[in-house]
Amino acid sequence: MNTAFIAGTGHYVPENIVTNAYLSGLMDTNDAWIRERTGIQERRWFTPGVDTVANMAAKASVIALKNAGLEKEKIDFIVFATITPDYYFPGSGVLLQRELGLGNIPALDIRNQCTGFVYALSVADQFIKTGVYEHILVIGAEIQSSALDISTEGRGMAVIFGDGAGAIVLSKSENPNRGIIDSRLYSDGKFAEELILKDPGSSRPRRKLEELALDLSDSRPFMNGNQVFKHAVQRFPEVTLEILEHNGFTKEDLDLLVPHQANLRITNYIKEQLGLPDHKVVSNIERYGNTTAASIPIALSEAWQEGRVKEGMLVCLTAFGSGFTWGSNLIRW
Repeated sequence: MNTAFIAGTGHYVPENIVTNAYLSGLMDTNDAWIRERTGIQERRWFTPGVDTVANMAAKASVIALKNAGLEKEKIDFIVFATITPDYYFPGSGVLLQRELGLGNIPALDIRNQCTGFVYALSVADQFIKTGVYEHILVIGAEIQSSALDISTEGRGMAVIFGDGAGAIVLSKSENPNRGIIDSRLYSDGKFAEELILKDPGSSRPRRKLEELALDLSDSRPFMNGNQVFKHAVQRFPEVTLEILEHNGFTKEDLDLLVPHQANLRITNYIKEQLGLPDHKVVSNIERYGNTTAASIPIALSEAWQEGRVKEGMLVCLTAFGSGFTWGSNLIRW
């Protein structure tokens, strides 16, 4: 059977840097409060009329293709993870296909929130292992800042989330000792309303646009921070250890962990639970905030640029998010 290996990585973030000091002028907060609770110092927010989910994804994809040494015409499938598509429909995959000027290749959209990239990579892996496709673009991209309540009332989420895009080229290999080893995916819908953006949703009574404009409460994201934190610190190390043990490895064998960048306190807790030193855990939340489906591919791309990812290394991608959903990919680089 074929294996699927990561041939190239790339990322793009908007030029607009939003610091804690800037947010302190818009709401009752301050740099110390934000850093203590999240570890975030700044994040990137899109510029309207300049950045879109699709064009950020395209810029990240061009870099990934260059790093893979692959012409864009070789791409035969797109798997695109986002919860913030440019349109309600169609999805972002076809918009990326258009941005890159690709042929009539298929494009699949994945909506699994912060776990989106882990799910997307597992899907792409199956298509390559079964011989259907040879080169797949796997994307995570988000513009979240436009949905945030930039006020004291909404500060619990407004200070956390950022915008950006990350991409990888997943390619076929006949080397059984290189590539994606395994994926573990889970969900628990009992907690769906603990981290949610309710509208626009199809199952509510028909409402006039004027009524929606007057009541934005269901059109803003809501998060029960305590519940999310409690479950995240359990699921992150749990699924990481599971995928290692299932494939005959221990945590000591792990060369690099790339967790979803949810909160620095969560990342530090995972690191402590697994007994991993700092150099084995990627963390960039202080500069980008939580970019949801984009956070893992952005972090992976930066780690590759910095020389922290080398051939032969055992790498684990782990995520937890709304749904609740969680999962891991285990990779021999």
